[in-house]
Amino acid sequence: MRAITQNAVGGPDVLIVADQPDPTPKAGEVLVRVKAAGINPVDVAVRAGYYPLLGEPPFILGWDISGTVEAVGAGVVNFKVGDDMFGMPRFPRQAAAYAELAAVPADEIALKPKAADHIQTGALPLAGLTAWQGLVRHGGLKQGQRVLIHAGAGGVGHLAVQIAKARGAYVIATASPEKLDFVRSLGADEVIDYTKADFTREVRDIDLALEPVGGDHADQSLKVIRDGGTLVSLLNVNDATRAQASARGIRVERMSVVPDGEGLRELGQLIDAGKLAVHVAKAFPLEQAGAAHAFLATRPIGKVVLVA
Repeated sequence: MRAITQNAVGGPDVLIVADQPDPTPKAGEVLVRVKAAGINPVDVAVRAGYYPLLGEPPFILGWDISGTVEAVGAGVVNFKVGDDMFGMPRFPRQAAAYAELAAVPADEIALKPKAADHIQTGALPLAGLTAWQGLVRHGGLKQGQRVLIHAGAGGVGHLAVQIAKARGAYVIATASPEKLDFVRSLGADEVIDYTKADFTREVRDIDLALEPVGGDHADQSLKVIRDGGTLVSLLNVNDATRAQASARGIRVERMSVVPDGEGLRELGQLIDAGKLAVHVAKAFPLEQAGAAHAFLATRPIGKVVLVA
């Protein structure tokens, strides 16, 4: 099979096309013919050596996969040859999604929703599960709550806005000027241009805030969360911010996304119900993985995908 590998960490140019042995599914696994593989910021960080999840090169990047089952390993009963699937298997271990074939655990994937194509579902898993787990599992989102979502046009943010709306929340999101209309189109009740307005002066009485940005956003978000509310951060929260939160009864959750077959099925149901759509900024052929990584660095609206 063809795969994208790298022999050193560095810029997008370290990503090269190479022939690799076809994987064989073990017990509990399925072999997938990859149709699309989403690119996420964590891929870029691992490629560049900033986040050594996979150790030293060579390795094959990628966790978002959408494709068709070609073979099933022993003990697999929930998938058959020919099924279309999607998922984020093995994270944070190597899943090797940037390839024509991948062997993945059957309990970490789900059947592809019918209302989306492989490019869309290839873009969905990591960002979608991050949004779902952050809002629902860690945040305990309830109908009628006021939810603040930072970076509402980002890969995670644009899905989080839709998930929160689908669950009956009042959604406030931040975005840059050129992305305001896009975030409004997702259903956000209020959109704040963070380059012109201080969200701490525009927002109040937030029940749940989702913070994927870092910097001082966690600390600043406490100013608008009500006493007893919840802050979910994708990045580390310092001890001083945690102490401030504790004094006001605010629960702080620092989350890392995990493989989640059930969560994928929930996302698929939202897609088939017309309540969730993945925005794909651009799709690149597999052999143009380097160009795709460079494009992601321009911070486009939505997701970037490789097509195998």
